[in-house]
Amino acid sequence: METTQCLLRQLPAIDRLLNDPALQQLDGPLPHVLVREAAQLTIERLRRQILDFPEQAGQLDLSVPAVAALAVVRAEQLAQPSLRPVINATGTLLHTNLGRAPLCDRALTAVTEVSRGYSNLEFDLTSGERGQRYSHVEGLICRLTGAEAATVVNNNAGAVLLALTALAKGKEAIVSRGEMIEIGGSFRVPEVMAAGGVILRETGTTNKTHLQDYRQAINPQTGLLLKIHTSNYRIVGFTEAVSTGELVQLGAKHKLPILEDLGSGMLMDLTSYGLPKEPTVRETVAAGADVVTFSGDKLLGGPQAGLIVGRQTAIDAIRKHPMARALRIDKMTLAALEATLQLYLDQHQALREIPVLQMLQISPEELQPRCRELEATLQNRLGDRITTEIISENSMVGGGALPLAELPGYAVAIKAAQLSTDQLALRLRAAEPPVIGRIQDDRLLLNPRTFTEREVPALLRALIKALNGAAS
Repeated sequence: METTQCLLRQLPAIDRLLNDPALQQLDGPLPHVLVREAAQLTIERLRRQILDFPEQAGQLDLSVPAVAALAVVRAEQLAQPSLRPVINATGTLLHTNLGRAPLCDRALTAVTEVSRGYSNLEFDLTSGERGQRYSHVEGLICRLTGAEAATVVNNNAGAVLLALTALAKGKEAIVSRGEMIEIGGSFRVPEVMAAGGVILRETGTTNKTHLQDYRQAINPQTGLLLKIHTSNYRIVGFTEAVSTGELVQLGAKHKLPILEDLGSGMLMDLTSYGLPKEPTVRETVAAGADVVTFSGDKLLGGPQAGLIVGRQTAIDAIRKHPMARALRIDKMTLAALEATLQLYLDQHQALREIPVLQMLQISPEELQPRCRELEATLQNRLGDRITTEIISENSMVGGGALPLAELPGYAVAIKAAQLSTDQLALRLRAAEPPVIGRIQDDRLLLNPRTFTEREVPALLRALIKALNGAAS
């Protein structure tokens, strides 16, 4: 006990610590409040170590220079932004935890141009009067999808909630039991319907729903027929589902609107690249759905947004609902979305410039030499500190899109000589920029499908620093 108290008294006072040259040099380049907070946190951490682990506390260096050095590291950590770029080496294209679709260069330029000053976000340059923010993309969306009208909100969950609330609040929405989806973050269709004041009416079974099931479920309280594309899972085997066209005919007979949520949403057919068939937005609109909702940051390859397209009367009702303002899209997202959509006017240009579409097209034959080059550099720089192997590795689309699609390719599997795989992964996450790989069979996999050539030097620096540190 006396030793513990003696060590606690050795901890330098905050003011004395702040006068150390190492911290004095930070005071100016970094805000004083951060430097002081770093000093306080460092002292507090050392105090806890002394109290919690008294048998090891005698090994601590409590001199002012040593404690100041720890405070410098803490101050630099505090000064770093929490949200920052990472290198995605997981092979998952639309990685929800890593921000889903990366933006194309045109979208980034548009965001910069619109956000650095004022813009005509809600100002009609022709009339000189107030305008509508969705008007900047409505014509473009309609041109690409064939819809009569369109509007945009801040994400697809919001789009579904808004459309349901505006069209069927206080009424029933009939949906197949096999389409009662849950997506990331515990977003469940039944709970979204309840939040919008819409009464859930299930029909059919998990694996089979017939048109007759919908027909029998219709009653005086029915407000709409809801179809949800299962974009994040598949039911296979003994299955049957009702097509959009069949629902449209049934809805027309009973004067009921059809709302279809496509989830990820596709503006072009990608089956020629070996991907499974998915309904495009244009095909769904052409089938007669009154309202179609889909995401902007998944297979579309743009920013997070919820796009709502369909018949003019239905879209007008959705726009006028009070909830539309709470879910409205901001100017930077709108600028990025417009720039991304413009590329789709020429599909060849979209395939060349939109990152997620570029990644979908990469062949195994293109990935293998990239893996060889990465492996050769690592072996040359690190020698016997690591063992590497090029392995066959399928990539996933991710982000709740194309759940059965696997993109064949290759990855570099790394095993460090003096670090566990978990320790190596931790060090790479602490790099600048952080590198995120995937652990499999006690090896770290780096899949070049999801990182660019320009990111390779930073990735190599992070790996070399992590492994050199293990040898020091």
